[in-house]
Amino acid sequence: MTAVDETTGAKEFGQSRRRKEDARLITGRTKWTDNIVLPGMAHLAMVRSPVASGTIASIDVADAKTSPGVLGVWTGADLDAEQGDLPCAWAVTPDMKHPRRPAVAAGRVKFAGEIVAVIAARSAAEARDAADKVIVDYDDLPVVLDMNEAIKEGTPLVHEELGTNVNATWIFDSGEAGTGGNVDEAIAAAHADPDSLVIERTFRQQRLVPAFMEPRSTVVDPTGEQLTVWSATQVPHIARFLLAVVLGISESKVRFIAPDVGGGFGGKIHLSPEEVATVLIARKLGKPVKYTETRSESIQSAHHGRDQIQKITLSAKKDGTVTGLKVDLLADMGAYLGLVTPGVPILGAFMYNAIYKIPAYQFKCVNVFTNKVLTDAYRGAGRPEATYAIERMMDTLANELGVDPLALREKNWIKHEEFPFTSVCGLTYDSGNYEAATSRAVELFDYEGLRREQAERRARKDPIQLGIGISTFTEMCGLAPSRVLGSLNYGAGGWEYSAIRMLPTGKVEVLTGASAHGQGHETAFSQIVADQLGVPFEDVEILHGDTQITHKGLDTYGSRSLVVGGIAIVKAAEKVIEKAKPIAAHLLEANVADIEFDSGKFSVAGTDKGVTIQEVALATFAAHNYPEGIEPSIDADATFDPENFSYPHGTHLCATEIDTETGKVTIRKYVCVDDIGTVVNPLIAEGQVHGGLAQGIAQALWEEARHDESGTLTTATFVDYTLPTAADMPFFTTDMTETASTSNPLGVKGVGEAGTIASTPAVINAVVDALRPWGIDDIQMPTTAQRVWKAIQGKEFDASVGAKDTRDGSHEAAPGNGAPLWSGNESGGAQ
Repeated sequence: MTAVDETTGAKEFGQSRRRKEDARLITGRTKWTDNIVLPGMAHLAMVRSPVASGTIASIDVADAKTSPGVLGVWTGADLDAEQGDLPCAWAVTPDMKHPRRPAVAAGRVKFAGEIVAVIAARSAAEARDAADKVIVDYDDLPVVLDMNEAIKEGTPLVHEELGTNVNATWIFDSGEAGTGGNVDEAIAAAHADPDSLVIERTFRQQRLVPAFMEPRSTVVDPTGEQLTVWSATQVPHIARFLLAVVLGISESKVRFIAPDVGGGFGGKIHLSPEEVATVLIARKLGKPVKYTETRSESIQSAHHGRDQIQKITLSAKKDGTVTGLKVDLLADMGAYLGLVTPGVPILGAFMYNAIYKIPAYQFKCVNVFTNKVLTDAYRGAGRPEATYAIERMMDTLANELGVDPLALREKNWIKHEEFPFTSVCGLTYDSGNYEAATSRAVELFDYEGLRREQAERRARKDPIQLGIGISTFTEMCGLAPSRVLGSLNYGAGGWEYSAIRMLPTGKVEVLTGASAHGQGHETAFSQIVADQLGVPFEDVEILHGDTQITHKGLDTYGSRSLVVGGIAIVKAAEKVIEKAKPIAAHLLEANVADIEFDSGKFSVAGTDKGVTIQEVALATFAAHNYPEGIEPSIDADATFDPENFSYPHGTHLCATEIDTETGKVTIRKYVCVDDIGTVVNPLIAEGQVHGGLAQGIAQALWEEARHDESGTLTTATFVDYTLPTAADMPFFTTDMTETASTSNPLGVKGVGEAGTIASTPAVINAVVDALRPWGIDDIQMPTTAQRVWKAIQGKEFDASVGAKDTRDGSHEAAPGNGAPLWSGNESGGAQ
């Protein structure tokens, strides 16, 4: 990575600047929400239901009210008239079923962990002690946990008033019968053609916990005319709007602040029940109130991710050409709908075709209610699930055909010279080079050498078997544009806002609606502004996360901060320069048409006369020697709404070793080559990839939120929910190729979710590849040692799997499926 050259004034863009924000974060000098202490502040504890489905027969709060330090106890019945209903912003179909979702349950509970009462006390410990004294009597009702059972006739209903457990059914079909793009016709034709085949598989996406480092926390100050809310949230602007709507408060009377936030991964995109309850109690008490959840509360009642059953049907010719893809999806909503709960699987609908030229495609999703905590966005939000399914199917197809899985992908992927390419879903992929990324990954991975070693281990029936997994991917990220979101009936736009203030001292304040929670916004945005305006990196201050400072914005999720928020900053900077030009012309006694701007300096064309943008800022502030008819300000703001998504892509390769005596899976080597367009800060980008890899690999190997038959979450602590540590992670080899995006002036693409999207299928494909000699072609995630060991028990080992000469005949075979090695097409250099 390149260091910044302080002596030559090298451009900031593309430099590996260390993050500005890290000093305060690492040393603990920052202010998390839970650090905030206000005079006279009370503390809350939530009483939560241990029952997944039942009516509340009675609540006895007498002992709790007399407990030391207690200021009040409120049940759902006490708050019901004023608490409103928590909203869902995405009605995916006109007939979507949207049940009422109270912040505090009144009369009935729908999942274990739902709030049934709120305690306010002088200290957090006193509030928790009092919560233990609340006695709730429940009348148990039938529990609905299984998605397949939930949609059957006669199954108990999570919401009886809806008359069904189906939230919505959403269908995309690429073509009517007779059009050539109809998937049923493609599959039927493949069944009838001896030179074609059809494969069907069902995959399970287990429930996952976002497991952000900082638990959710809220502080509310109701004193004065304005309600101020501090929250560990990803969405201060959206939360402000929703709070005003839910509680009927004037939006102008609400200030929402997201201070430094310790991670989110989609898990903090809501207006949460806890935030609403904290506001209600603060207003009742007329004093500041704080609530911070425990880790077990977070795992139990903050939303979960994934939880889908994917039935995939793929048709192909026996030369490897894919002719059709059909997806039948069951998606678990849980008991309620969060902000974008029903839309998460729909986001994946546009990505099952991935990087491939699939002519016929159908996607059908049935969203289902169950008695579990709701699901919603988790890093990748629908895209990891889609990538997993298609990449597992491509490996399965390669095995069925006896061809190398890389060669099969190359046969079907979009070639670099075919961009821009309109996919079977109607999305226009603006740029990409899958050949270049794959060639680089193969080189770094030593694909051929590992295939030779695999064949040798199989031949000698080594107790440690080697598997090689592949995952190629692309994703639609930068959640926008607004018109597309509107066509999907999403309740908000996809634009982003920025403003730039030129201070008289030459410093620059940048306001952005993108709110950071660990991504490095302050550093990357400062680099962009430094280059746009030609000012020192250190002179740029990024302000965010406070609705009173940045009055509008659409916040941070969906890898949109750079490709939407960053471009809004660029647009604002361009306006600053244009507003400064007539002032610079006046100072230089020149015509505006003769003024040029470069590297922070306005100059007269063909001369050495010039003034810096900082000098113009000071002259504007003084307004002494100033042109007539021009306002004394060069500050500017901008709102950017892109015309297209951004489409990063990459190739991930994984080698796993499986101990056949214990079932233990170890990642021996992991290589990924991502293409995220033009890179602002390689150090930050690599960190984003590393974090994403950790989460995707964790889904493959360790993480799963599990419930018992009564609906109780049995993985409610990190003792049982096996979140990996740094010690559990393998070393990663990462690299990048670069094809600039054509949909924004910086050429950038998103990176925040890339590692998560690609890594899970890479690992599982490697595990399955190692198990193929036992005739195993799938295994449920997470691939624990117990699951792997059980899978091979009683099965015969076939050492001939993969035994075949390579293309040049120089050695005994190697590919895990018996095919020649990948051709390694070098035609696609970086464009």
